[in-house]
Amino acid sequence: MAGNSFNASKRSTSKKGASMGSGGKNRAGLKGRGKTLPADERPWHKGYSGTEKLPEKTARKQDKERRAAAAEGRAPKVGVPGSKDTTWGRGGGRATGLTRTQSSRGGVRGGGPRGPRIAPGRRSNPTKEGPELLLGRNPVVEALRAAVPATALYVAQGIDIDERVTEIVRTSGDRGIPILEISRNELDRMTGGVLHQGVGLQVPPFAYEDFDDLVNAALEQTAPLLVALDGITDPRNLGAVIRSVAAFGGHGVFMTERRAAGITATAWRTSAGAAARVPVSQVVNLTRAIKSAQKAGFTAIGLDADGETDLYQLEAAVGPLLVVVGSEGRGLSRLVGETCDLRVSIPMASDVESLNASVAAAVTLAEVSRRRSQG
Repeated sequence: MAGNSFNASKRSTSKKGASMGSGGKNRAGLKGRGKTLPADERPWHKGYSGTEKLPEKTARKQDKERRAAAAEGRAPKVGVPGSKDTTWGRGGGRATGLTRTQSSRGGVRGGGPRGPRIAPGRRSNPTKEGPELLLGRNPVVEALRAAVPATALYVAQGIDIDERVTEIVRTSGDRGIPILEISRNELDRMTGGVLHQGVGLQVPPFAYEDFDDLVNAALEQTAPLLVALDGITDPRNLGAVIRSVAAFGGHGVFMTERRAAGITATAWRTSAGAAARVPVSQVVNLTRAIKSAQKAGFTAIGLDADGETDLYQLEAAVGPLLVVVGSEGRGLSRLVGETCDLRVSIPMASDVESLNASVAAAVTLAEVSRRRSQG
């Protein structure tokens, strides 16, 4: 009928049906599944390099890759079984790929060991840095002579063999270090184009000592002696200081985690192997660490060219002593210098303004050792 607004075909209900939840399944699917292990820690990956028994499937993958690489004339992209310690997992069971798993409270979960060790008796606290390549024939030879820990030796195919390469290969074989022959292009890729002379030695991250353990172990000695480094950024200076600490009877070294050199391959080589015998610790705040050592009974002396105390008149040398060495350029920072009990200067006959940080540390440690031997 005209004018009638009623429409019998008009929909009276909504097209959208009743909403239904997923029971939380969607949210559960967004949760993380934990850390993804690197290829060399996955027993099912062809790049596996762990110390656990190699699964048959993984062995077949690696054999297949080696055959394919040989046919194509390239280096095989497979792991080196036995070159990476993965046997110390959580709770003493199979490896988890994490050498030390910490809970939210800072404790260690599980009853297993804390991970691989670099020096006997040293507790492992791996750094965040990964393995490093030490490059060049002379550096690699010197590192092997100094017994620097190494996990692999890379040798480029077709390099000229001289007495250094012969010694490198022979020493690596005697120490059981895996020797991998790869193409020069592959070694170039691994080193980022840095001159390598056809050889590269892979060294693992250094295992730093816990600071409290370092202090307590030093206090157990007859004449405790520690060295703190304030902003030393050159790993060669760090290695030289560690070598001097070992030579003159020191019991440990500590420095900050940030804006300071760590134990790299260069520091290892410069220390001539002493880094394996001297405990080294990293701290978050150097001033706080120095104060902690002072509370434990140490006298903190800061090396300063303008110091009020003459090194050769240092009476505190015979007691528990903490020698604080400043950076290569600016010396001691203001707050660190104010925290020290004494500022000590090294008398010099010439007009030289100051000594290199590692040289100053060596001179000071030698004088401390001399005074103690006479006492």
